[in-house]
Amino acid sequence: MQTPVATFNIYYQQFLNPEGQLTQDLPDFAQDPQHLLHLYKTMVFTRIFNAKAIALQRTGRLGTFPSVEGEEAIGVGIASAMEPNDVFCPYYREYGAQLLRGVTPEEILLYWGGDERGSDFKNCIDFPFCIPIGSQILHGAGVAFAMQLRKQPHCAIAAVGDGGTSEGDFYEAINVAGVWKLPLVVVVNNNQWAISVPLSKQTAAQTLAQKAIAAGFEGLQVDGDDVIAVEHAVRYALAKARRGEGPTLVEAITYRIGDHTTADDAKRYRDVAEVEQHKHEDPMLRLQTYLVSQKLWDDAQEQQLRDEYQQQVADAVERYLAIEPQAVNAMFDYLYAELPHALEEQYHTAIEAAGKL
Repeated sequence: MQTPVATFNIYYQQFLNPEGQLTQDLPDFAQDPQHLLHLYKTMVFTRIFNAKAIALQRTGRLGTFPSVEGEEAIGVGIASAMEPNDVFCPYYREYGAQLLRGVTPEEILLYWGGDERGSDFKNCIDFPFCIPIGSQILHGAGVAFAMQLRKQPHCAIAAVGDGGTSEGDFYEAINVAGVWKLPLVVVVNNNQWAISVPLSKQTAAQTLAQKAIAAGFEGLQVDGDDVIAVEHAVRYALAKARRGEGPTLVEAITYRIGDHTTADDAKRYRDVAEVEQHKHEDPMLRLQTYLVSQKLWDDAQEQQLRDEYQQQVADAVERYLAIEPQAVNAMFDYLYAELPHALEEQYHTAIEAAGKL
């Protein structure tokens, strides 16, 4: 005779469907028209910035850049739910969250600059200084542990792509977060593709949210193209964490419309028809449709907003391009407090070579 010893359910939530229609009553925060407008405007700014960054890369003025087109709701929803003293440990596709948290467009461009331009990031706490695949979840667990030890009412949020959930770092982090009941929220941006590997070929799990169950805490799933659903889920998870009830994993379902990065060509491994099928799920379009239906937005406001944001992004690009590249020795100076003896020859060779350019 066999007796079940454990069962679980994963619940999915959505407030706005792809047609911009409500599927259930809005949560309290989303009943404020100004809040919804702020979410929409931030997503618009993020997309305009994203398009400009890609154009800069294509013209040789920016390094390899990962597009966030069609995934803006996740980053914006995360940041909108956070308190000022919470800490965000992002991965490389959450520009909406970084912009909303105070990172400037030129700082993001500096990171992807592809040269040795200035590195004085004043908003560094929410900025990815590396290109993490799963290690940022460990960072988030560490930050959350520090908050717990200090008895601070703050939380850490770590974002990761679906591919990152197949990494050992991810499992180590969620395991310790569950054991220690850390004030950590893990948000998985499930855009269906880990570069060229589809979700079906990297995991046999029915959902990514259920991976939290093995670590002893709650996992839930939301429509990642519905910014209201994302913010609602993150708010819920943060409130739990502040009460000392431990971590939560939020799986946000979306789709990667563009290439993995500007160094990728997704047409080599992905059917164009599949991409077209997902374009109608656009997070900006669905919220815009709802706002228009509520007479909170119109075409004239849309055009004025886009003109204003195009100019703001253009100004940020000018500031970025005006920054002088740093000296070649900066790559050593910013990495080591004291230069290791083994690198001294490389250090002097690099400086000498730069002087001959």
